[in-house]
Amino acid sequence: MEDVTAGPDDAGRRLDQFLAGALGEAVSRSRVKVLIETGQVTLNGAVVREPKRRIVEGDVASIDVPPPTEAEPRAEDIALSILYEDDDLIVIDKPAGMVVHPGAGNPSGTLVNALLHHCGATLSGIGGVRRPGIVHRLDKDTSGVMVVAKTDAAHRGLSAQFADHGRTGPMRRSYRALVWGAPDRARGTVETFLGRSGSDRTKQAVVAQSQPDARHAVTHYAVRERLGPAGKPVASLVECTLETGRTHQIRVHMAHLGHPLIGDAVYGGGFASKSRTLPEPVRAAIDALGRQALHAATLVFAHPATGDVMTFEAPLPADMADLITLLRSL
Repeated sequence: MEDVTAGPDDAGRRLDQFLAGALGEAVSRSRVKVLIETGQVTLNGAVVREPKRRIVEGDVASIDVPPPTEAEPRAEDIALSILYEDDDLIVIDKPAGMVVHPGAGNPSGTLVNALLHHCGATLSGIGGVRRPGIVHRLDKDTSGVMVVAKTDAAHRGLSAQFADHGRTGPMRRSYRALVWGAPDRARGTVETFLGRSGSDRTKQAVVAQSQPDARHAVTHYAVRERLGPAGKPVASLVECTLETGRTHQIRVHMAHLGHPLIGDAVYGGGFASKSRTLPEPVRAAIDALGRQALHAATLVFAHPATGDVMTFEAPLPADMADLITLLRSL
């Protein structure tokens, strides 16, 4: 139980903001909000369940912070490719085919299940349960670098950097993508608004800014290598750097340019017949890929505890590397 008295500077603040600020790194604001709503907070001796309740000078708030409960997902002994780990965070090279968090249709075998087994008791009670702090996600079929928080403080620090998208700090995320054909320009920027497709609600699409769910999306790209016969490239290896982080952003933006990702059945289905014109070894490699050819290659961020700028890179997975080799031989 923690008792906190409001001072002059606290007057007018929301109750959840006041308590989160008073408790500092010990408890996140999201958890404070949950504790208020579930009746774990009193204000001047009376239970209050309104996080937005405004504070006045002299108010005494008492908050009962129970110990974190066990996570709902099961810990599972799943091998992880760990690039770095300390008391605050863990950086992994996620394989294609691994879902990040349990959900409908994927109750087990996820990255979270693996992290619960690997990290064990070193995880703090983010949100009130012992679970890894997922601050960003990769699609199931996208491979590459991910950072996961192990403490509330690290989770807050990393989340703020991802939300800022490198505008004021060192955060940078770059991907490698294999796309059909080659953009006319060797480098450029795609800036659009993305929202749900009107023809298929499971897909994202470039939409008008006026659409209610439209979100600004910016992707910078650079063609690293044109693959195939000189003057008539079949495909390209493209580096994409995110300025925003929207769902399926790179996949939608490259398709918008007319160069969808190889293997992307959702946004590049119209190019499926193109692979049938290629030599059998290349066709076989594309079929074996069975996913969009997208890899999170580089992640740069400031360590949330030390401030040190950290850079992590994951090499291209074998399926993409083998396909590149075959495309070079055309």
